[in-house]
Formats: sequence, structure tokens, C-alpha cells
Amino acid sequence: MKKFNIFIVVLCLILFSVICYGVLSYDSLVIDTKVYSFITNNIMNDGLTPILKAITELGGVGFTVVLTLLIIIFSKKYRWFIAGNVVLTTLVNQIVKHIVRRPRPSVLRLVDESGYSFPSGHSMVSVALYGIIVYTIYKNVKNKYVKWISIVLLSLLVLFIGFSRIYVGVHYFTDVVGGFTLGLVVLIIYIDIYDKVKVKYEK
Repeated sequence: MKKFNIFIVVLCLILFSVICYGVLSYDSLVIDTKVYSFITNNIMNDGLTPILKAITELGGVGFTVVLTLLIIIFSKKYRWFIAGNVVLTTLVNQIVKHIVRRPRPSVLRLVDESGYSFPSGHSMVSVALYGIIVYTIYKNVKNKYVKWISIVLLSLLVLFIGFSRIYVGVHYFTDVVGGFTLGLVVLIIYIDIYDKVKVKYEK
């Protein structure tokens, strides 16, 4: 693994561990309350709500399954590479959720949601799915304008999906950050292992 990737993995693990300790030690975290209060007092409005409700679905189970199936059907070269990461990340997310067992926020919920709160599944899976697509675009698209516009748009989509989970009241800020950091760790390690196995079998 490259030094920069190791640095990112270690940094993400440290941040995730700190958040996890806070979640396990306290019923509520000040930063979660402050972030949600800021959103409700300064951002939330009737015009933005339906947009963020739609965006949050782009990281949901239904859309993720459909998009992954389409990739399996139409992308012969990367079908199992992308699908494998989504499945792995989902399994890791569920394992951590059932270890931590954090209840969801008791605030105004704009969408129905069940299960445990930490880490955010939408955030983790969006990093897995759109992150792995970003990686394949970076490695294979030759047109630099198409490449970087696609990468920026997909990266922004991941951030907006995470933000939408706080906005609709089904996750804390720390759930989303925890999901992003753990999802990124899984993504980087998965890509590193895949590249090493690929090189080995291509020799």
C-alpha cells in the first residue's frame, strides 16, 4: 500500500475510533446537537426538503441494489470488483451497528427509518459504491475534463447523501462522519488487495 494511502487509512481509523469512543461513552454528543440545531435553524426549508429526500434515496438500499445490478449486467470488466466492495462494506456496517447499538435521533424525522444509527449505512455504502466508481473512472477515462468533472460530481454526491441523513433526522453528524471514515478505510484496503491480486494473476 502506498504511503499516502496508509496515512489516510490510519487517520480515518483514529478519527473513527475517537467518534466510536464518544458514542459508546455518552448518550449524546454536543457536536451532534449543535450541527442538527444549525441545520434546522439556518438551512431547513420547505423548498429544500423534497430535494434532500430525493438525494438521500441515492444512498439507500433500493437504489444501491438496482445500480449494482445494472453494473453487474453491463460492466463485464468491473462487475464483481464494484459489487464485491458494496457487499463487503454493507457487511462491515451491519457488524459495527450491532456492536455499538446506538439508537437513532429522537428528532423530527422527515423519512421513515429503522435499525441502529452508528455508523450511517447510507454514508458507508455511498463511499463504497460511488467511491469505487470514482476509482474506475480515474484509472480508465482518458479525457481529463470528463474524468475530473465526473469525479468531482460523484464526490459531491457522496457528501450530499451524508448531509441529507442528518437533515431528514435519521442520523447524527457523528454517524455520518463515522460512516465516511470507516467506508473510506474499507474502500482503500479493498482496492489495494484487488490491485495486488490482479497483478499476481496477470503475471
